Amino acid sequence: MHLVQTMAYAGETPWHGLGNQLERKQPIEVWARQAGMNWRIEEAPVSFIAGQAGTLGAIHSFPEQKVLYRSDTKAPLSVVSNRYQTVQPRAILEFYRDLTEAGGFELESAGVLKDGRKLWALAKTGQQTMLKGGDTVNGYLLLATACDGTLATTAQFTSIRVVCNNTLAIALADGAGAVKVPHRIQFNPEAVKQQLGIAVASWDSFMVRMRALSERKVRPATAHDFFRRLLDMPSFTNASTHAPQPNDRALRAIQALYDGKGMGSDLPSASGTAWGLVNAVTQYADHERRARSADHRLDSAWFGVGANLKQRAWEEAVKLVA
Repeated sequence: MHLVQTMAYAGETPWHGLGNQLERKQPIEVWARQAGMNWRIEEAPVSFIAGQAGTLGAIHSFPEQKVLYRSDTKAPLSVVSNRYQTVQPRAILEFYRDLTEAGGFELESAGVLKDGRKLWALAKTGQQTMLKGGDTVNGYLLLATACDGTLATTAQFTSIRVVCNNTLAIALADGAGAVKVPHRIQFNPEAVKQQLGIAVASWDSFMVRMRALSERKVRPATAHDFFRRLLDMPSFTNASTHAPQPNDRALRAIQALYDGKGMGSDLPSASGTAWGLVNAVTQYADHERRARSADHRLDSAWFGVGANLKQRAWEEAVKLVA
């Protein structure tokens, strides 16, 4: 089963090969149509029938909640509180209109997950860093929302490493890099852009740390212990050689990616460095981790368990250069 309902992309084929390919720099209207985002989230009051099984009873309303459903298929999306503020699919794309027309941003992918319960768009910001050996990392801005209670409307600066397509949220100690708007608050695109600073500050700070990680050499034993700690496994010295651990498979996979199996792991920036540690984990979460399908893995890598694992890897690696 695919989580990805519909999507569109410009440029390289994305993670799973699904979607409608567009020419670059298409207008928002074309993106809405091709990404399957040209519908609205409608609302209706919750009603229920009170009566014996098999008989038609009276219809009652439940005023505290409402049903969200798609305007095109009438398919139900979720039941939410009456205070819930909806963010429309078109609003996700419209967020980028001035950024793409005047700000130098370029939409690269957009789509619908879980029949419309989750929506996203990803744009290249134009920011780029090149580490040793031509290891190129580009800056992106991801905007995503959900109407099933799983995600606040989130604007998040993200980096993508070109050699392996690994994604990493740019989260900094001061909270720059992401803005989350809970659904009890009206989504205000301009306020979010102002808060983000649509800006260089978070990228510049991230770039400094990225360079420091790429220059920080790591001993093999330190790397192995780093991965064990990340996966909540006992340190190597304390681990029984006979007792299998729940995360043994994950540990072996990440260690192999770090030791040379990972895309770009042989580049001077990553080979035997703290940057290599981060990228072994990001490749595992984005491309290798067990999942029901490639798009379930994407959902996890951007919004779920995989995203949390990558974030912890980044935070632990940054401690090595503090």
